[in-house]
Amino acid sequence: MAKAPKTVKVIEQVRYSCALAALHSVLAIDRAVPILHAGPGCGQRLSTAMSITNGYQGTGYAGGHAMPCTNSTETEVVFGGEKKLKELITHSLEVIDADLYVVLTGCTADIVGDDSAEVARKFQQQGKPVVCAQTGGFSGNNFVGHELILGAIIDQYLQPAEEIESGLVNIFSVVPYYDAFWTGNLQEIGSLLAAIGLKANIIFGPGGGVDALKKVPKAQFNLLVSPWVGLTNVKQLEEKFGTPYLHYPVLPIGPTETSKFLRTVGEYAGLPAEQVENSIKELEKPYDYYIERSADYLLQARVGLPSRFITVSDSFYALGISKFLVNDLGFLPGTQFIIDNLPTRHQANIEEEFKKLSPTISAPVVYTNDSGIIRDTLRETKFRGKPLILGSAWDQMIAKELGGYHLSISYPVADRFVLNSTYIGYNGALRLAEDIFSILVSSNY
Repeated sequence: MAKAPKTVKVIEQVRYSCALAALHSVLAIDRAVPILHAGPGCGQRLSTAMSITNGYQGTGYAGGHAMPCTNSTETEVVFGGEKKLKELITHSLEVIDADLYVVLTGCTADIVGDDSAEVARKFQQQGKPVVCAQTGGFSGNNFVGHELILGAIIDQYLQPAEEIESGLVNIFSVVPYYDAFWTGNLQEIGSLLAAIGLKANIIFGPGGGVDALKKVPKAQFNLLVSPWVGLTNVKQLEEKFGTPYLHYPVLPIGPTETSKFLRTVGEYAGLPAEQVENSIKELEKPYDYYIERSADYLLQARVGLPSRFITVSDSFYALGISKFLVNDLGFLPGTQFIIDNLPTRHQANIEEEFKKLSPTISAPVVYTNDSGIIRDTLRETKFRGKPLILGSAWDQMIAKELGGYHLSISYPVADRFVLNSTYIGYNGALRLAEDIFSILVSSNY
């Protein structure tokens, strides 16, 4: 008897990419250059996906067509590509001005068994700043790739510090480029820490770079603002350098969560409670002022506000935005779709956070990266009024079909142009409120 054919599952409109896409984490480090040991076209396609059509962020100094790549073909599959990789690294060191070169492997190199790490190691033995991260697409998605790259840099490049700098805090949080708002978000976290008397060491984006990377072992502690991405890396830093870490799983968006965040960080850092509280009061004043100014609209237009809000995003934004909208703006949540392929071991913690969005409000969570499942679930949901869908450009059509509102906040943000916007903190919450209410207002015209 013939066996029944296996069912093939097709995922519609995926919302993350492969591990190699985390090459953008290298591009986000000033004076660092990715060197791809991959097939032709991989780098360009990933660059288009993660930067060009995701907020139109640009490709940077050594991104896009400028990325060194072995462009592996059938020859490298049959005979191996280590010689070609060695030549590429040699020429890259000669013609590209940088302080750190990160070799990233694609599927082809990892499948055929090229020892790319050994090729990089020989350059390291010559004193060259070359490291290697094995990021074949089957290793995981770009969140995993981000951790693999940081892990390789920590293991192969960072050296112990002679002394610890009191008050210096390394910041690890959102994934560069994948989060279209990453530069503004990281800078805002730095500003918040500065307000309570700490010095943020931010590796990615303006003001960071390889110089900031070298300071990592000197920090008093590492701060991870993330539901799960980067947890492997801060544990690695603790093991290698003895640096303790604070894991804060929620993006601090809005006064309720941001003030809680600052109190938690201040206590962990050993700062005087009075100093932290005084800073929080000053930071809350502008937020309160602008929200009070919006009271006329909010009170008069209450009937026109969304019946429920839906997030279709990674766990960073799903949790952070939900807490802000519930606790600070009084919105009611619907189903929250989490699309970052959250490892099972972390799901219970995320679900617990959604169960206690406020003392009386919780939200159901669905883990999926399939836009088809998301659309079908929303179509089956009975909304009393117009829903607000905070998702990606993929979700515009279903929002229109349901007669609801839509705002792109997660990958791919193909319908927005992003420079230094942020949704983190008090200022970021005001920006998010502006974006949401502008959509509500414009729907009446």
